[in-house]
Amino acid sequence: MRRASSFGLAIGLAFTAGCDRKHPPVSSSPPASSPSLSSSPSSSPLSPSSSPTNAGVQVASSPSCKLAAVPLRYPQPKRLVAIGDLHGDLAATRAVLRAAGAIDATDHWSGKDLVVVQTGDVLDRGNDEQAILDLLARLEGEAHAAGGALILLIGNHELMNAAGDLRYVTEGGFTDFDDAPGVVPATDPRIPPLARGRIGALEPGGAYAKRIAQHAVIAVVGDTVFSHAGVLAAWVPQIDAANTSARCWLSGQAGGIDAPPAVLTVDESPVWTRAYGGAQADCAGLAATLTALGATRMVVGHTVQSGGINSLCAGTLWRIDVGLSSAYNGPIQALELSGAAAKILTGSR
Repeated sequence: MRRASSFGLAIGLAFTAGCDRKHPPVSSSPPASSPSLSSSPSSSPLSPSSSPTNAGVQVASSPSCKLAAVPLRYPQPKRLVAIGDLHGDLAATRAVLRAAGAIDATDHWSGKDLVVVQTGDVLDRGNDEQAILDLLARLEGEAHAAGGALILLIGNHELMNAAGDLRYVTEGGFTDFDDAPGVVPATDPRIPPLARGRIGALEPGGAYAKRIAQHAVIAVVGDTVFSHAGVLAAWVPQIDAANTSARCWLSGQAGGIDAPPAVLTVDESPVWTRAYGGAQADCAGLAATLTALGATRMVVGHTVQSGGINSLCAGTLWRIDVGLSSAYNGPIQALELSGAAAKILTGSR
């Protein structure tokens, strides 16, 4: 299915066939009175590609965008741990970081020679989003000072919020950013008062959107490719452009809510594809992607794995979205990678 072609259609109604198409809202579904923007639908060049593989997709990036560089590739660390979707649950976030050996009892970085990759979707479905973003920002600095790294990737929910799609925001989430430092509430008269603080924080150029713009969509650590939903072969030539276009847009340097990047609007993009999340996967296609990137495996989130972290394609594909947020009440799990070996780390709430 394809998402709605008009991004200006409505807050709460945009992407009518959109996020988590195979996983509808659960216990954290938005209030029945979710605010909406009024706008007339229109044809748009932002419509998703009609090709199921998006063959030949071209991703535009802004040559005038000025942002600090974010590496695509990182060296193999002594310890590498991957964490999936957090979805607004601070307690689960703390629990999985402790299971990874990344933080101590006081929530400060304690990982020695450790790199943690979080594959996006910090936002939506829970009430603790600001607190999680603030915690992760502090831990980024602490990890770097300790000789490690916390690599945060952009998920579809971060981009959806920047585009004004608030269908998965909880009642508490609508006011979560009202008191956030540096946030200027949105002034667009189409935006209901309830949503103005959140939109001001997360719209392109907003204080928290600029933070998220410091991250990438895709990263390669050692011989492992990470993205929120997975990289299909057609996207391999577009990786740099995908990272840059998403970051520039979030920073406010490449258009506003109504001009999102292709990584958000194309069905099979690295934040949207379900090709790697189901019961079967195209292992031959995955192998082509890995060969092109000089990697041996891929790690993805995005699609909840009801049985916990698991792998396909002879261990070259790992799926780590276990629904650890209380919205799903899945297990506290992270994935540790060491050479060709992989180990599932578990924690408790």
